[in-house]
Amino acid sequence: MLCVFPHYVPSFGTFEYAYPLTPRVKAFMPPQGLLLIAAVLPKDWEVRFVDENMGAARAADFAWADAVFVSGMHIQRRQMEDICARAHAQGKPVALGGPSVSACPELYPDFDYLHVGELGDATDALIALIARDAARPAGQVVLTTKERRALADFPAPAYELAAIDRYFLGSIQFSSGCPYTCEFCDIPGLYGRIPRLKTPAQVVAELDKLLASGVNGSVYFVDDNFVGNRRALLGLLPHLVEWQKRNGYAVSLSCEATLNIASRPEILALMREAAFDTIFCGIETPEPEALKAIQKSHNMATPILDSVRAINEHGMEVVTGIILGLDTDTPDSGARIVEFLEESKIPLATINLLQALPRTPLWDRLQREGRLREDDASRESNVDFLMPYEDVLAMWRSCMEKAYDPKALFGRYEYQMRATRPNRLRRPWSRQRLAPRNIRMALTMLSKLIWSVGVRGSYRRAFWSFALPRLLSFRIERVLSVGLVAHHLIMFARDACSGRSNASYYSAKSRGLEMEATLPQRTPAE
Repeated sequence: MLCVFPHYVPSFGTFEYAYPLTPRVKAFMPPQGLLLIAAVLPKDWEVRFVDENMGAARAADFAWADAVFVSGMHIQRRQMEDICARAHAQGKPVALGGPSVSACPELYPDFDYLHVGELGDATDALIALIARDAARPAGQVVLTTKERRALADFPAPAYELAAIDRYFLGSIQFSSGCPYTCEFCDIPGLYGRIPRLKTPAQVVAELDKLLASGVNGSVYFVDDNFVGNRRALLGLLPHLVEWQKRNGYAVSLSCEATLNIASRPEILALMREAAFDTIFCGIETPEPEALKAIQKSHNMATPILDSVRAINEHGMEVVTGIILGLDTDTPDSGARIVEFLEESKIPLATINLLQALPRTPLWDRLQREGRLREDDASRESNVDFLMPYEDVLAMWRSCMEKAYDPKALFGRYEYQMRATRPNRLRRPWSRQRLAPRNIRMALTMLSKLIWSVGVRGSYRRAFWSFALPRLLSFRIERVLSVGLVAHHLIMFARDACSGRSNASYYSAKSRGLEMEATLPQRTPAE
């Protein structure tokens, strides 16, 4: 079986500009879904995994395989179709699973097998069909999960098949689903509102496996809402604390959660002790009326700035998502977002144009109103905004330019160094953290950062203003952690302002040959 994960179109949240500054790193995070499927295949089947963010699957890979498995999101649709065509050119059957086909199976008529839904009885049926006959079926076969496998019965993803040390971050999952019904979000429709859970023992075992596979210093919990089940999270966190102590705090942790996590100091205290450094919170907009309109009133349980400060006081930086193009937006909305970022001192905000995803209340409403624009691939969004489209696009570009002006960005990071980082748990200088591999990696990254940004970079004055005092006091980790991320944010924002990047992570707008040319190639040795 050949498991192929499709290439991403470069995006704000996948940090492509940081890769050249990090030894060997070629992609963002290992894909949980496809590596999980690889782990449930029969043990006597040979399995290969190719992440096309590191290099394209070769003709020899397809020739070797009896069948091909593919998974991905809506944004990867063109890349998934391309993988299918390459496999079919060699007569190989292709099975497609994952969130995109689960939401919209009708978009994928060319695949031989469609796996709709999560791991479960459909997975068992797919494996049985291929085991019985690995030839392409006469017509498309659609298998829909009716009985999901409990997360507590999931095997650990097949991290051993992936080059974990070549990813920017490691990835792990504790829960699936989210109790909230934000208008624009497809998670409740795909995975349900009652979070399903792995056991703490499973999570610890997966962390052990990631560490043994050479994970690069940071692991991201990909849960849709890490605090969806607060009691279960309180049960997990002491195990993470003990794991960190046992492994010398070898990695930092991060997650995504609703902003109301700030109202649970007992959870934040344990997260601090477990070495969580960042939490992604979907703030979406600082405007109360807009939050009500998109069914995200839970962001206002306490004032947003107070919630951000509460998280900072436990040593964790807030990363946030921001949306422009909401029905409540006015010509002043962009300026209010920039003002909010300055007030909150949030360094990293993924600012996207609103995109309607299938199986969301937003999609249903806009379809009723005749405001879906699926027929125009030249647009940055499939939403017919209430404000003029060009005005919304110009407002987005202005936001990106101002938010990621180097001086403004490093100014927000300066605040984090003063007000947030001192609140972090002091990490021991353990043998795991001081391993020769980590020291070599840090020195390599520092030299690349100084050369590419400090010597040759166009914003080197802002960089040195931040970096020099810390280098002189040997706080190298802070220079690296901020410098790598800031470089990507600044460079990608410049792409955004010039029109070279999409205005939404979910946008299907094609950048033509420029984007196609970004697909890396693998050598036979890989």
